[in-house]
Amino acid sequence: MAEARFPGAEWTTGDLPPGTDRAALDAHLDTLFGSPGTHGTTLAFVAVHGGRIVAERYGEGTGPGDTLISWSMAKSITHALVGIAVGDGLLDVSMTGLFPGWSGDARSRISLQHLLNMGSGLEWNEDYVDDTVSDVIEMLFGGDDAPHRGDHAAYAASKRLEREPGTVFEYSSGTTNLVARVLGRALGDVPPSHDAVERFMRSRLFDVTGMGTATPKFDAAGTFVGSSFVYATARDFARFGWLYANDGVWDGRRVLPEGWVDHGRAYFGTDPENGTGYGAHWWLVPSLPGSMAAFGYEGQFTFVVPDRDLVVVRLGKSPAPLGTNVRDTLVDLIGAFPEVSAPGGKSGRHG
Repeated sequence: MAEARFPGAEWTTGDLPPGTDRAALDAHLDTLFGSPGTHGTTLAFVAVHGGRIVAERYGEGTGPGDTLISWSMAKSITHALVGIAVGDGLLDVSMTGLFPGWSGDARSRISLQHLLNMGSGLEWNEDYVDDTVSDVIEMLFGGDDAPHRGDHAAYAASKRLEREPGTVFEYSSGTTNLVARVLGRALGDVPPSHDAVERFMRSRLFDVTGMGTATPKFDAAGTFVGSSFVYATARDFARFGWLYANDGVWDGRRVLPEGWVDHGRAYFGTDPENGTGYGAHWWLVPSLPGSMAAFGYEGQFTFVVPDRDLVVVRLGKSPAPLGTNVRDTLVDLIGAFPEVSAPGGKSGRHG
C-alpha cells in the first residue's frame, strides 16, 4: 500500500530517503543548533519528504507543540489567501484603483499584481534597527503620535509614489498590509471587523491543511497583519509549505487555483541586499531552481523544494546580520537530500 502524501491530524514520521548524505545533514543541523555566534538560536527544525517528517529537532525549552512567530513568512500565507480569493472570482490581480485616497493621482495605476511583486513604486524604508527612519517599525509598533496608529494599511497607503508601478522591486511590509486590506474588503469586512477574513482563513486554508495551531493577528482597524503575524508550530508551517510543494492540492482537493504556485515563483526582481530573487510574496533562491521560500525576520524560513520532494522549516531568533549564514546553511542542508525524478506535485523549473 502506498504511503499517504498528506498528514491527517498528525504527521507520519519516516526514514530519510535513500541517497541522503546523512553525515552532511547532521553536520548542518549541529551548526544550526550549536553555533549561536554565527547562526543565533535555532528553536525548531522540521524536514518533510514524500509526505513524512524525516528529520526534526528542537532547541532547549521548545518542542513540537510550541507555537512560534512567522514574522514575514506570513507574507507567503497572504499570497495563498489572495489566490483562493482569485479562484473564487472575488479578486483579480490586474485590478487597480485600490484605495479611495489614490483616486486622481498616479497611485491609482498600482495593481494588486504590483503589490504582490513588491513593485508598487511607493516609498518605503524596511529598516529593522533604526526606528528614526524605519517605516516598518513605525507601522507595526508606533506610539500614540505615529501617523495612522493601529491602521497599518492606511499608513502604507499614505506613502507617495517614487517610481512607476511595476518597474522596480522594493521589499515592503506595508505593501503586504495593503494586500490584506484589499482581501478583507473583498470578503465583506468593514473596519474594525475581521470576522469574514478570519473565517475565510480558517475554513479555506488552515482547516483544510490541518494547521490547527495557526493564529493570525489583526490590527486595530481589523486588517490581517499579513506582513508579520501568524503564530504556529513548526509542523504546521511545514503543512503550509507542503501545500505549495504539491501545486496547491491537499489530499485530492485543490485549495489554490491551478497555476497559483507558479504565480508565486514567477521571477520579478532581485533584492540587492541579500542577492535573492523575488516572485509574488515568495523568495526565489538562485541555487535552488524551481524552489520557493518564505523568509522571516530573525531567521524564520520555509523552503519548498519540488525537485527534492522536500519542505524544510527553521524557526529561531537570529540577529539580522546572521540571517544570511542561516539561509546558506539551510541551502547546503537541502543539498544533502537527493533529487527525485518525479516528485508529487512537481510543476516545472523556474528561474
